[in-house]
Formats: sequence, structure tokens, C-alpha cells
Amino acid sequence: MNRFADRVAIVTGAAQGIGAATARRLAAEGAAVAVVDLDPGRSKVVAEELTAAGGRAIGVGCDVTDADAVEAMTQRVVTELGGPHILVNNAGITRDNLLFKMSAAEWNAVLNTNLTSMFHCCQAAQKHMVAARYGRIVNLSSRSALGNRGQVNYAAAKAGVQGLTATLAIELGPYNVTVNAVAPGYVATAMTAATAVRVGATPEDHQRTVADLTPLRRVGQPEEIAAVVAFLASDDASYVSGQTLYVNGGAR
Repeated sequence: MNRFADRVAIVTGAAQGIGAATARRLAAEGAAVAVVDLDPGRSKVVAEELTAAGGRAIGVGCDVTDADAVEAMTQRVVTELGGPHILVNNAGITRDNLLFKMSAAEWNAVLNTNLTSMFHCCQAAQKHMVAARYGRIVNLSSRSALGNRGQVNYAAAKAGVQGLTATLAIELGPYNVTVNAVAPGYVATAMTAATAVRVGATPEDHQRTVADLTPLRRVGQPEEIAAVVAFLASDDASYVSGQTLYVNGGAR
């Protein structure tokens, strides 16, 4: 399958987890990929992996909460790779706490990283997509958007992602730019492993508990989310826009 030949993709938070799996999937299907992460060293490692496998990739360090840094990152991608034709907004953090204990710093850090960063990245990328009359934007939301104890900041941010997605689909649709969101359930990543430790469990025990509550009786893997992102970023989904697709093993 070579769905992304001649396409250039920016993937944020791409040094690990869902972001790295998405970068690998897009590269495997022919895309040139900008592996963007706060840590330039880790982004370079993933980019070198993609290049060694025969793809085109660059690693770019960028604080996506900084609008100027995002603009500079986007311009570098345009200069070195072209495009961008695809933007995957995946960068995210958690700072879990119950409401009465949550600090303003915890609230602001999660809202800035998980939501405001998407505004910056979409604003920077859309200029090039609108000019080209082509673009695919995929934003990472979460099942937590429906509410999750101890995650008022994360839930609010991920619900905001869905509103951002629906609105940008309306604004950018006339320019042949689709905007969709993917809302994963529990996925085995470093982030969910940290959550397990926070609640006093091992990652393995935490996953088993979640799996028992999931109709498919297992947790998700980053590659499974990447497959859905790749579909929405492809021309197979050319008439899909403004949607949030939950990928959570059938959990309700």
C-alpha cells in the first residue's frame, strides 16, 4: 500500500507511543514525515529509524505551545520536505488530580499542551494547505472527553479538541481540507503506564483491570490507533470531515 506517495506529514509528539506509531505507519505507506517532539534528540532517533527503513524523514524539536516555534517548525518542514499535506496533532501530557487538589499550573499545562498547541499547529499548517487546495488534519482526542475522574483538565482539553475539529472542518472544507479527530480509549503507552503508577498499580495490573471492563477484553496498542489515523489522513476518507471516531474496544 502506497497511499501517501508524494505526501508530506507533520506528526507532533512523535518520539514515542501513538505519535511514533503514526509516523512509522505514514512513512511505511510512502509519506515523508516530520517527526516533531519537544525533545529533539528523541525525534531525531525516530526520524533516523524511518530513514534507515527507506523513507524520508526529519526530526524536529519544537515546543508546540509556543506559536513562534510552531511557525518556525512548519517553515522548516516546507523548506526541507515540502507540503505539508497532512498534520497529525498528537502531542499531549497528563497532570492528573482531583478538582479540589488541582493547581492552576496543572490545569494550564494540560490545556496549553493538549489543546492550544493544536490551534497553533493548525493555524500554521492551514496556510499551506489552503494555498494547495488540499490537506488532511487529524487531531487526537480521548475517551476522557466524556469525563474521567481525576482528569478535569485532560477531559476539558480533549472535549475542546472535538469542538476545534468540528469548527475547522466547517472553515477549511471549502479548500478541500478535511479535519477529523480520533478518540482512543486505554492504549498501552508510557502515559498510561504513568497513570498506573500514580494510582498505585503496576502497568500490567492496570491494563488487566481495564481489559476486564472492555468488550474486546484487552487494551489498545499504539499501532491500532495509528491505523485509524492513517485512514483519516488518506484519500480513502476524502468525504469524511468534522468527525470524532472513538477507538476503544467497544467500551461504552
